[in-house]
Amino acid sequence: MASPDESPATRYYSESEVAAHNVYNDAWVSLFGKVLDITPLIAEYLGTRDSILTVPLVRFAGQDITHWFDPKSSQVRTHVDPVSNLTMPYTPHGRFIHVPPNEPSSRWSTNIAVPWWQDEQYIVGNLTKKSRSLRVVNTLTHQTHVFEVCSEETIKDIQRRYVLFNEHAGSYTWKCLGRVLDLHKTLEENGIADESEEMASLGINEQQHLPSLQLYYNDDLSVA
Repeated sequence: MASPDESPATRYYSESEVAAHNVYNDAWVSLFGKVLDITPLIAEYLGTRDSILTVPLVRFAGQDITHWFDPKSSQVRTHVDPVSNLTMPYTPHGRFIHVPPNEPSSRWSTNIAVPWWQDEQYIVGNLTKKSRSLRVVNTLTHQTHVFEVCSEETIKDIQRRYVLFNEHAGSYTWKCLGRVLDLHKTLEENGIADESEEMASLGINEQQHLPSLQLYYNDDLSVA
């Protein structure tokens, strides 16, 4: 979740958040650590003679498709066709938008300046390297919420996520074990380590030992 005034460069999304956008009219994918909203791209081609090129994108909406591309060139992977002995795009799930056909075609447009997978207009943020669960306790309302956050997010970013539960998230002082947290630092930078992997190795249920943040009301009605 991100506020409208955030730059895509500072936004982070978890795999589960990307996975939620998995239909033709709400389609996200991730590749090379970036999250792309290709909904308008698909909409542009649906109903046209090239609508079949949207099929692989819709099929893999909500997933990571980095493996479709060469890590060095960031272009579509290629292979040598055994019949023609020519190097061609490798698209085992079907040719998709902006990938040239294997055979010459008058329908193929050669004036594509930037293919969609390199077009920054589709980037909505970054794919987190690791997500973690967090428990937030509102000491005023005595409500507890558990939700997923990204390891790269600052407390301020987490505060914005909490707006889903309380629109006055900015009216609280955020603490952990009685210590006021720095809103501009991540959980790790605030000394709240991610021990999920260690717990998993010990067979401990992470959900029973989540880090807990406490919110203390500041007596104002600012909206985060």
